[in-house]
Amino acid sequence: MTVTEQRLTTHETTHAIDVAAPARVVYGIIADVETWPQHFKPNVHVERLEEEAGLERIRIWATANGEVKTWSSVRTLDPETLRVTFRQDVSTPPVAAMGGEWIVTATGEDTSRLQLKHDFQAIDDDPANVEWINKALDENSGKELSGIKEVAELADQLGELVFSFTDTVHVEGDGADVFDFLNRSDLWPERLPHVAKLDLTEDTPGLQVMRMDTSTKDGSVHTTESVRVCFAPGRIVYKQTTVPLLMTAHTGEWLITPSGTGVDVSSTHTVTLRTDTIERILGEGKTAADAREYVHKALSTNSGVTLQHSKAYAEGRRG
Repeated sequence: MTVTEQRLTTHETTHAIDVAAPARVVYGIIADVETWPQHFKPNVHVERLEEEAGLERIRIWATANGEVKTWSSVRTLDPETLRVTFRQDVSTPPVAAMGGEWIVTATGEDTSRLQLKHDFQAIDDDPANVEWINKALDENSGKELSGIKEVAELADQLGELVFSFTDTVHVEGDGADVFDFLNRSDLWPERLPHVAKLDLTEDTPGLQVMRMDTSTKDGSVHTTESVRVCFAPGRIVYKQTTVPLLMTAHTGEWLITPSGTGVDVSSTHTVTLRTDTIERILGEGKTAADAREYVHKALSTNSGVTLQHSKAYAEGRRG
């Protein structure tokens, strides 16, 4: 630690929520970090970089005050005391350093209290940086705690509400050309018939924020917003930050893998259904099963078109 870092002021925050679910259920959600993007609105993508007994290093991409940030943290997991401590080993401005702890306390057989503590230092002790971090922590911590509460209290229904599926095509072309097609989403309005309009921002290479208008067969247009993390040469992950009314969450992945003289290209979707809009959108008496079928068909149709056009593009370039 440098002298400058030692002189920075340490700030502390605590956020808490009561949960109508057993403490161990709540702890399990906190421990299963790779599912966070599906459950917590600020989280876009999480990857485990290293893992050993009771210790892991993770990298997180998340929104904060309308910006997309990424950092890595070391986490210590203690299932006996129901605590998870974390410390950022790579922070991103305006954060100079940050750590904290998740603490789950049983308040009854089927109830618990969850606390999320943070300590942080701001770059240069700048008051504007301190204010930015406090605002981000207040907003994101509230969303994460609410997300954990919702998931824990719906634990018995998640099997019906959360589902994944994958569509795959084989391409007799180069993976680099497929990646170029998928990565250059700014060109999709010219390349894909269902994309009416797309606005793309990529201030950091490989980190894209996109707003897309998708047209359907009945002529209606749906607007979605997504954050994408592009890992050249063969993988793009994303999360829709503005979703259609039948969903509360939608994450996905484009994956390119070598196969024979070409590549296999897969599109995977993971969706969490929203139950209170099903009858309004699909009609009286419709159920979560009907919504699941409807959403699966709609997403698979659009991603299937994208897969086929990426295939044609790559095979055409190979000649």
